[in-house]
Amino acid sequence: MSVVDLVVTRWGCRFFGRRLPCAIGRGGIRNDKREGDGASPRGIHHITGMMFRPDRIARGLLPDWAEPIGPRDLWSDDVRDPDYNLLTRAPHPFSHERMRRADPMYDIVLITDWNWPKAVPGMGSAIFLHQWRRPRYPTAGCVAFARDDLIWVAQNVRRGTRLVIG
Repeated sequence: MSVVDLVVTRWGCRFFGRRLPCAIGRGGIRNDKREGDGASPRGIHHITGMMFRPDRIARGLLPDWAEPIGPRDLWSDDVRDPDYNLLTRAPHPFSHERMRRADPMYDIVLITDWNWPKAVPGMGSAIFLHQWRRPRYPTAGCVAFARDDLIWVAQNVRRGTRLVIG
């Protein structure tokens, strides 16, 4: 592992020589991640994208490759959906998560390559890095940070940065 890897354990995150508090899935860290288990998947993953709320986060605060979240943006979490574990747009007939939330949790979202680009139904969808609800409050499987820490991570991460969960 290198200082440019995001290394996440149940105790926190190390990145670029900093230690940051973070939250992981309520199901802990698991080798056998499944849809709905609330676990964060153990292993080496990569940051593949970044999205943000342009009405809440100034574009200049983030890298050029960050994409704005639109009002119709959704993420499919339905194993029957041909677009399972992909960004979709409303209206969408399958189960999904809205990317443009009323709360600030998805004001910045770093997207990982967990079960992507060719998703295996049932292996779990959408392992994001996002803002936490409150300090260390467990997620549904994602990794969550305090807002200021997430902004700093987003400013320093590169597309392809390794996310090591273990």
